Amino acid sequence: MEAARTERPAGWPGTPLVRTGLLLLSTWVLAGAEITWDATGGPGRPAAPASRPPALSPLSPRAVASQWPEELATARRAAVLGRRAGPELLPQQGGGRGGEMQVEAGETSPAGERRGRGIPAPAKLGGARRSRRAQPPSTQERGDAWATAPADGSRGSRPLAKGSREEVKAPRAGGSATEDLRLPSTSFALTGDSAHNQAMVHWSGHNSSVILILTKLYDFNLGSVTESSLWRSTDYGTTYEKLNDKVGLKTVLSYLYVNPTNKRKIMLLSDPEMESSILISSDEGATYQKYRLTFYIQSLLFHPKQEDWVLAYSLDQKLYSSMDFGRRWQLMHERITPNRFYWSVAGLDKEADLVHMEVRTTDGYAHYLTCRIQECAETTRSGPFARSIDISSLVVQDEYIFIQVTTGGRASYYVSYRREAFAQIKLPKYSLPKDMHIISTDENQVFAAVQEWNQNDTYNLYISDTRGIYFTLAMENIKSSRGLMGNIIIELYEPFCSLHLHLQLSENPYSSGRISSKETAPGLVVATGNIGPELSYTDIGVFISSDGGNTWRQIFDEEYNVWFLDWGGALVAMKHTPLPVRHLWVSFDEGHSWDKYGFTSFPLFVDGALVEAGMETHIMTVFGHFSLRSEWQLVKVDYKSIFSRHCTKEDYQTWHLLNQGEPCVMGERKIFKKRKPGAQCALGRDHSGSVVSEPCVCANWDFECDYGYERHGESQCVPAFWYNPASPSKDCSLGQSYLNSTGYRRIVSNNCTDGLREKYTAKAQMCPGKAPRGLHVVTTDGRLVAEQGHNATFIILMEEGDLQRTNIQLDFGDGIAVSYANFSPIEDGIKHVYKSAGIFQVTAYAENNLGSDTAVLFLHVVCPVEHVHLRVPFVAIRNKEVNISAVVWPSQLGTLTYFWWFGNSTKPLITLDSSISFTFLAEGTNTITVQVAAGNALIQDTKEIAVHEYFQSQLLSFSPNLDYHNPDIPEWRQDIGNVIKRALVKVTSVPEDQILIAVFPGLPTSAELFILPPKNLTERRKGNEGDLEQIVETLFNALNQNLVQFELKPGVQVIVYVTQLTLAPLVDSSAGHSSSAMLMLLSVVFVGLAVFLIYKFKRKIPWINIYAQVQHDKEQEMIGSVSQSENAPKITLSDFTEPEELLDKELDTRVIGGIATIANSESTKEIPNCTSV
Repeated sequence: MEAARTERPAGWPGTPLVRTGLLLLSTWVLAGAEITWDATGGPGRPAAPASRPPALSPLSPRAVASQWPEELATARRAAVLGRRAGPELLPQQGGGRGGEMQVEAGETSPAGERRGRGIPAPAKLGGARRSRRAQPPSTQERGDAWATAPADGSRGSRPLAKGSREEVKAPRAGGSATEDLRLPSTSFALTGDSAHNQAMVHWSGHNSSVILILTKLYDFNLGSVTESSLWRSTDYGTTYEKLNDKVGLKTVLSYLYVNPTNKRKIMLLSDPEMESSILISSDEGATYQKYRLTFYIQSLLFHPKQEDWVLAYSLDQKLYSSMDFGRRWQLMHERITPNRFYWSVAGLDKEADLVHMEVRTTDGYAHYLTCRIQECAETTRSGPFARSIDISSLVVQDEYIFIQVTTGGRASYYVSYRREAFAQIKLPKYSLPKDMHIISTDENQVFAAVQEWNQNDTYNLYISDTRGIYFTLAMENIKSSRGLMGNIIIELYEPFCSLHLHLQLSENPYSSGRISSKETAPGLVVATGNIGPELSYTDIGVFISSDGGNTWRQIFDEEYNVWFLDWGGALVAMKHTPLPVRHLWVSFDEGHSWDKYGFTSFPLFVDGALVEAGMETHIMTVFGHFSLRSEWQLVKVDYKSIFSRHCTKEDYQTWHLLNQGEPCVMGERKIFKKRKPGAQCALGRDHSGSVVSEPCVCANWDFECDYGYERHGESQCVPAFWYNPASPSKDCSLGQSYLNSTGYRRIVSNNCTDGLREKYTAKAQMCPGKAPRGLHVVTTDGRLVAEQGHNATFIILMEEGDLQRTNIQLDFGDGIAVSYANFSPIEDGIKHVYKSAGIFQVTAYAENNLGSDTAVLFLHVVCPVEHVHLRVPFVAIRNKEVNISAVVWPSQLGTLTYFWWFGNSTKPLITLDSSISFTFLAEGTNTITVQVAAGNALIQDTKEIAVHEYFQSQLLSFSPNLDYHNPDIPEWRQDIGNVIKRALVKVTSVPEDQILIAVFPGLPTSAELFILPPKNLTERRKGNEGDLEQIVETLFNALNQNLVQFELKPGVQVIVYVTQLTLAPLVDSSAGHSSSAMLMLLSVVFVGLAVFLIYKFKRKIPWINIYAQVQHDKEQEMIGSVSQSENAPKITLSDFTEPEELLDKELDTRVIGGIATIANSESTKEIPNCTSV
């Protein structure tokens, strides 16, 4: 990060460290503690929990592709990277393989691009300031190193089974002054692994001599490991044994895990592309047991206390647990968010086997759940937070649990301190955060980086009270060049020339990182940075401070890895470069002077190093390659010889912790015992950096502004314009007392006493009565839609008032209401089930003896929508309105929203009605789409409609045998229509494009024949409606003569008829009814004459044909042609067909010039009503 200002942050302890570039070191480093900033996050960015397994990073060689000639590789090494230089593909921070980290220096992506920095340009700084120390390796030295390396990279013959090693002995005392100092070392080659491009190293430490190395060949094209080798040393790395035969010669290993509580226990995972299995060792990797798995492990999480308890996260996002170190596994839960599961914290959670996890739901939300690993059934899971939370927002870290909830586009953050009820985090009222990251939860307080509403690439740093609820501003406009996914990089600079440091801890255990300190070397800090107007990533040097960051001096002009040796009594440095090296540098006087030591006979391309894994071993292991095609080289360096003796009392001195000359830091004076600079002695096992401390009198700098206050001037804290100091908390009930802030609060972990402490301490006052104000009612998920028959949970919030003495009433709007005497019973929400769909007014009412307040919410209760069917006519007339409707299944009483698109329109017509009228202005085929929205569901249907000037149509019927073979499905109807069409064309020779047959759903089987005008406009202009009349007469003649037939199947012949109006015969011989019979006979004659006239003098009717393509199993709705005549009489089929033959079909027949059409036909399928639960 970078900070674009130099002012002292409001409420920040002590004098500002402006010229040093340090920000947070006054809390950690100045106190002599080792910096432990893990990769962090917050709601949306997780912190790496302390219970994550040890980070065994893949060690990637800097060697380039082996197919290049050796002489070309040396020139291209710094710029060109090949497949050998690729790192292991790992998930993002905190997300995979037990928290393993990627190698920072010299990394490459699978595409071959370097992720690390290039070779930094040498800085032109230092000069006289470095007169007391030797210069870093020069260009001439690098040239000598190159000249020494064999051209072919060979090192003589070596036995293949055991690898090979060579030894460099220490020089004799009193040797020549010009002779290079050398450290005793041995080199061992992992023979046969030259093609392997990744390695993982584990050194048990704790005086253990065992080192395990897993090398593997990762194929970036396949995305998997294709070869692997496991090596083990029992003599601190002098020799190694290959263990492939013990784990299985055909077993391909992908990851190495170490139990953090018992480092003798090892887990190896096979590559999932080959098999899913786990290998377990309980004797530091000497022997293994193999167990098959039914799932593929993506990451592991070991319990921080119980060595046999493990959580496994699978590739299909399931969480498994084991209580016997991976021998047996049990499924805990599905749909777990990656890296959002945590073990219990001792002293905070009641059960040691409790697991915190974030579970995703199908509707795009998540829930925070807890359960025990052996009792994680549905009935035993609990939700500490009743509402839904944002995905990837759960963070369980130390004493705090953080979650994020977004409602109405605005994020709210909640915290639980020591597993208490969640409380909303209070930032300054108008910070309006867009993003928030939890940086640290050390020292019983929370550091958070907040991106406010008016910030794009900067953040503000906030610091909280002990409970993590109330935050005050610590620093503004902080920048992060890497983003807050990784460790923090903070820069604080003056507008001119100043020192800028990369405060970034190493994500690679094989390098020292850009800033480091040691608890046993108080005040000593080594950091990478530059001098100039801003932070640079090219002109980089190494700086050191011996007084806890008050003053700094430069020790190297280029980037070096600097490690602490022997509890911090000496420093060892190795150049960070892609070129081979032979030397390292050692300092015994806190970096004032350096001695150069050789540690290998041949220049080594260094890929990483491990220092001081054992407390008293005095061994450093360097990993690398002698050449591009060589095997992995493991150089064991024994630096014990550089210490001439054990330290005595005379080798120690006292050191006073100061902050810019001020002896009181965080409210106390501290005096440390540390080794004198230049004392070339070794510390013993019983060494302890004793500390003497005494409290200081409280001064202004021991306090920061309390929540709602801002610092004006040097020390005065005044209320912000939006804050009312006289307003007590909602938890303050009449008759109780509360602490009224003075505007100041003592900095967390500050130990000052007396002085201003009494003046600035909050004063107890009696709680005043207050009327309820700012009442809100919301749903737990923030949505205004609930599903019928399911729980809807309401939360009632109140900004001001007395929570314990305010009556609450909630009316659900469906005739049911509930009342509560106070807020206590409703903190987790009020649940209600709606038994019908609709829109309900939910009203909350709060009242006490001082006043009342009301809040209203309109809730849409819906039933899930599964299917919509668009009903449109086949044909529409230009410039005439067409009625279009949508049938929704299942039917419901709830409110639906309909979106209608016509043709190429980009904006829909929106209605609450299921039907709409529309006028087409031009001829042609148009597409109609309807979308129906009900809650979160959105479904649609699409049909086509054709628009013409005129058309004619006629109803058709069939011989009864067709009904027996009618399955009443859309595909069958379409095929029958095509068969009838071909039969008509064959008999009459009418053009095929002028005929359309539409078969209706239901029984008896019926259809409509459409006679269309020519599609060709030229032919249409030459002809007239009389030509269409001739086609109609030709078709009718063929139909009336029973010439139109087709064979449905062998022996089943179907005849097509023109539907006629038929009347039952009048048979009655009684005299009393002769007049009636005569009247009915006259009626028959009249109807017959009318039919003849209509048939003889048919009207010419314009029309349009539409082909409605039926998809899947939709019931095609047949809506007939639309007449130009608005006064045409309507006759239903019941006028000439028996009712029992109609079944459920409702057809509307319109007589258009003697040709009947059918409208509003519906499927016989039953549509259920969603009104019951």
